[in-house]
Amino acid sequence: MNQTPSGERLHIGFFGMRNAGKSSVVNAVTGQDLAVVSDVRGTTTDPVKKAMELLPLGPVVIIDTPGLDDEGTLGALRVEKARGILAEADVAVLVVDAAAGMGSEDRALLALLEERKIPHLVAMNKSDLLAEVPADTDGVLYLSAKTGAGVRELKDALARIAKPGGEERHVIADLLTPGDTVVLVIPIDAAAPKGRLILPQQQTIRDILEAGCAAVCCRDTELAGTLGSLAKPPRMVVTDSQAFGRVAKIVPADVTLTSFSILFARYKGDLAALVKGAAALSKLEDGDRVLVSEGCSHHRQCGDIGTEKIPAWVRAYTGKNPDFRFTSGGEFPEVPDAKLVIHCGGCMLNEREMKSRIERAEAAGVPIVNYGVAIAQMHGILRRSLEPFPDALALL
Repeated sequence: MNQTPSGERLHIGFFGMRNAGKSSVVNAVTGQDLAVVSDVRGTTTDPVKKAMELLPLGPVVIIDTPGLDDEGTLGALRVEKARGILAEADVAVLVVDAAAGMGSEDRALLALLEERKIPHLVAMNKSDLLAEVPADTDGVLYLSAKTGAGVRELKDALARIAKPGGEERHVIADLLTPGDTVVLVIPIDAAAPKGRLILPQQQTIRDILEAGCAAVCCRDTELAGTLGSLAKPPRMVVTDSQAFGRVAKIVPADVTLTSFSILFARYKGDLAALVKGAAALSKLEDGDRVLVSEGCSHHRQCGDIGTEKIPAWVRAYTGKNPDFRFTSGGEFPEVPDAKLVIHCGGCMLNEREMKSRIERAEAAGVPIVNYGVAIAQMHGILRRSLEPFPDALALL
């Protein structure tokens, strides 16, 4: 529980042609035999990920990808997987064989990195094979994974571009004043993990404590008693989305109410886009395709929110019978034939990947909404749950 979750780590993707030495550079940068190294072209056949601490960067996820010039039917699939990593890469390193020079695929990737505004560096590997090593320039560094020359400089350069000094993000702390009390409603049912809290709950509690506030946790069945036991009303109540309807009937109208899912829509997604997407719920017709997508893979249980509760709520809200499709894990499919995407809160995804999924849906002209926003809309309490976020509230 004290480890930095994957979604909060800086994701660094290493890209390049086969035999440019990507895996060797990854191993040199991490100081570990993370990736298999071989003289055989195309040794890396699938993206390899490793969560670790990397000084001077801190907690990161290192991603070694297949060669961008792989060939054949399987090779094309590997290239597609490598390019798919761009959706989650906070920083990219293009590894080039310094002796061979930059090829057309390298230049195409650089153009794509520029287009997507992904911070990146070019690592000219195998500089030990050059008669004369050119001086590093802005964004282009010469190194040798074999000898270790230039590896430290690469890590320092990554630290500089990965931490531009942007505004610190908060789950909830920026909505609070030191001394506030926040009540967190956490149902314990068959879907709750045995003996632990799920990640959004953990992160919200930590953010509340770091803000100098008190977090009071209870189940929805004890909420009324918990509120009654407080000397004064809480600053805010945050609930699991599944209990929205029950909780809204208990929490007084003058107490701010929202959900973990809505907090995370703002924290690592695009709350405005997801609020706009909620309007599409009332426009669904029989047979319309609805994609219900989750960012993690988990064992489905009776009463699963994604495959059972969401569809049931949508049918009850619309009076229609849409065609539901379900995806989970790292793959997010193309959605041009869908009328709506309903996505989970994205707690296991990093900010870049969650925003990439939203952008891909918007680019296809498909509205997208997340669980919390959709459930609040279907229970008639979206306006109330958006009170802490006036910009999003103004979109209703």
